[in-house]
Amino acid sequence: MRGWCAPSPGPLRTPPDPLFRSRSTTPVGGPPRVGAGLGVDDSMTGVGMNLFGRTAVMTAMEEALADCLAGGFGSVLVEGPAGCGKSAVVDALVDRARAAGAVVLGAVGSVAEQEVPLGVLRQLVGSDQAVAQPVPARAADAARVEAMQAFCTRLRELAETAAVVLCVDDAQYADDVSVQYLQYLARHSRSARVLLVVALTPHTTRHPRLATELMRQPGSRRLRLDCLSPAETAAAAGQPESGAYLHAVTGGNPLLVRCLSAEPAGVRDGDPAGEVTSTVSTGPFAQAVTGCVQRSGPVAPEVALAAAVLDEYSTPERIHRLLDLAPAAVHSGLAALEAAGLLADARFRHPAARTAVEDAVSGASRGALHRRAAWLLRLDGVTVTAVADQLLAAAEADTTAWQASRADVEVLREAAEELLARDEARQAVRLLEHALEVCGDERQRDAIRVRLARLTWRFSPAAAERHLTALLDGPQPGGEHVQPLVQLLLAQGRVPDAGRLMTGREPAEAGTSPVGPAFDLGAAAAERLLQDTQLTEATVEPITQALRSLVHSDHPERAVPWSRTLLQQAGRRDAPGWSAVFAYLHAEALLRVGDLRGACAHAQAALEHLPEKTGCTFRFAPTAVLVRARTLMGESTKAARLIDQPLPHDLFRGLYGLGFLRARGLYLLNCHQPQAALADFLEIGRLMEEWGVDRPAFFPWRTDAAEALVRLGRPQQAEELVLRQLELPDARRPWVRGLSLRSRALVTASVRQRVSLLTQAVDELHRSGDRLEAARAMAELGQATQSEGTAPAKGSSMIRTAWHLAKECEAGALCREILPDAPLADGADGRTARDVGAAKSPTRLSSSEQRVATLAAQGLTNREISAKLYLTVSTVEQHLTRVYRKLRISCRGELPVDLALGSEQTVSW
Repeated sequence: MRGWCAPSPGPLRTPPDPLFRSRSTTPVGGPPRVGAGLGVDDSMTGVGMNLFGRTAVMTAMEEALADCLAGGFGSVLVEGPAGCGKSAVVDALVDRARAAGAVVLGAVGSVAEQEVPLGVLRQLVGSDQAVAQPVPARAADAARVEAMQAFCTRLRELAETAAVVLCVDDAQYADDVSVQYLQYLARHSRSARVLLVVALTPHTTRHPRLATELMRQPGSRRLRLDCLSPAETAAAAGQPESGAYLHAVTGGNPLLVRCLSAEPAGVRDGDPAGEVTSTVSTGPFAQAVTGCVQRSGPVAPEVALAAAVLDEYSTPERIHRLLDLAPAAVHSGLAALEAAGLLADARFRHPAARTAVEDAVSGASRGALHRRAAWLLRLDGVTVTAVADQLLAAAEADTTAWQASRADVEVLREAAEELLARDEARQAVRLLEHALEVCGDERQRDAIRVRLARLTWRFSPAAAERHLTALLDGPQPGGEHVQPLVQLLLAQGRVPDAGRLMTGREPAEAGTSPVGPAFDLGAAAAERLLQDTQLTEATVEPITQALRSLVHSDHPERAVPWSRTLLQQAGRRDAPGWSAVFAYLHAEALLRVGDLRGACAHAQAALEHLPEKTGCTFRFAPTAVLVRARTLMGESTKAARLIDQPLPHDLFRGLYGLGFLRARGLYLLNCHQPQAALADFLEIGRLMEEWGVDRPAFFPWRTDAAEALVRLGRPQQAEELVLRQLELPDARRPWVRGLSLRSRALVTASVRQRVSLLTQAVDELHRSGDRLEAARAMAELGQATQSEGTAPAKGSSMIRTAWHLAKECEAGALCREILPDAPLADGADGRTARDVGAAKSPTRLSSSEQRVATLAAQGLTNREISAKLYLTVSTVEQHLTRVYRKLRISCRGELPVDLALGSEQTVSW
């Protein structure tokens, strides 16, 4: 209709659809259900589609028009939900009437004009200037009756020359006075060639007497347009493969079918309960949904919003309580929305429709309703997660400041814990962040911040650091918050903050920090904890601390499989923050055992796991591993790029900063800048002594500084630092003792004493599992042995062994330090040093011969070999004799270094 402009009519009379063969002349009480459909052609465009499946309806309307043209009065009442094609069938009738020579008068009701007296009637009169204008709306009753009589008389006179068709669409919005004229016309025009067609939406009209008056007249027809069936939906859309989905989403509402079909294919296919995409929530389908809601009656928008807010918990009774509306009004609104295909059992059929309804309302109104819904669901005993979802939705809808009650905050916290039990940590974080935002109680805020600091570490170490900083920069947390906070601080390496929190004061004299026992668990205790504990939010801090202790223990090789396993578990748990932490610790463990390439790969992976690349002190931990590994590999340029970056002001509040300082100092030492390196090492010492955790097992700053001092020509100061380190409890550990003995040898003038110290250092470093430091000490031992002059061949063998060990670790810088002229690349024939060694020993050695020969190649005497392998000296000599014969050599100085390749079994330290 809409101004009565329509395409030229084509042939309409087609065989009636058997589904809709129900011509109606029935009274008000029982209109037949006459088909469905809006009317869109098979291509989903134009008025043609609006008549899809409307054969019976159009047949009944054409019969009414034929009766009118033959000389009788008739009325047609077209009813149907919003979007089901009432306007389309009326428009089609208008085209047929005009083609038959009838005079057509048309009007359309609207919400904006329903309070304007005579608004609809003036539209009708304006359609044909031959009809007299009605009297003003404010006329007295007698005058109005006379005006209605004159109006009917003029129509009857007009009908004597041509049939008159009056069409009123959306009559539910007609003004009261115009409805009185229409009722009068229906009663007093029975003998005229007049057809009155009224289209309206049930459950919405303010004029129930209009329908009653029309149905009382002879020749009246009441036609009902309902939603399409699944088969009709598929046929109307021209998409048989998507018919079930389209009907499930739209309920068969033709307008919704057409608009959903206009969405991209990826949006309209799939599960009816699928996720709302941005295209659906703002596209044609969303616009059609809001239009249908607005045209479904005065209470429909409120009822629809309540159903959208309550979502899966929506029931008629809850909607009544949420809106404080009369049950009858709620029932009427639900009936209209369900008839339009939007709802099923008081719930929206698809999230896109629900989202469209919510988006059409202001954020403040939506937020208030969500908060009221939360209160309602809590009274009904619904799960705390459902209540929390309502509070969260309220916050997202209404961004204005709002302070929740203590009970609301507790609901959010309980819901977060329930989500954590289901391993839905991201949603739990959202709830706690909202709880923190709306909470006004400081004690509750401290508890929420501690929990958030622990949970956000799973996803973003930077976010966890921010929560910790906020806690520590404010009033001192106390009570039950202290223990979990200390545990978290230690796991993140913030030793001074943990000590300050435990004592309530600044760290006192060195060595008195209360965090000592928790700072380093020891290898045995750490392994027991790792074996007995599953990775969860509650255990990640002690697991991290245990793994760090194991990395820096006497057996760092044991940390490698543990860190790898934990890294895999974190990856399966959607925990990028944990993945970053365990990838870093895995890289640290690999660096300790000499796997430089693996350390680089996992340190880089740790950085890539971080969602925030800046504002995070943790990222300097894997960066430090990268710097040390690149420096040892001889990749100074890459190491320099990693060092040259701005440092956050709070970096040196924990172990991450100390690790970076040591890595930078070692890089500077490698670049022949001992003075700058010394400054970094001494700063590490100052901070550790200040914190009361002077632990060379973690940061051997004294031996690092001693090497810088030796290069600066200050051996006496270097010796003082080394002797002090040997006095500390950590000096009982092989790694610390080995480093200390090697450093002491650097400042020892006696060659004989230097050989003795380096021999002990090599043995301790071998026990510690640090292959690189063992190679360094072995090379220096070889040089000292050569200087001593008693066994130059033995010294050369040691140097060679050290060089190959460094090369096996890909430590190019150390290789050049040991043998500056030795080539690191493979030979011209493509064979590596291992290949050459294998070629020199075509005869395979037994495992016993292999072990003895390997130790002999490293420079150990027969007696030392017998002590290490628990053999007699005679047995060692016999093994060596057989080795010489098999390898066709004459002395141990000719033993190849890479004996493992030609043996049945490799030596395992």
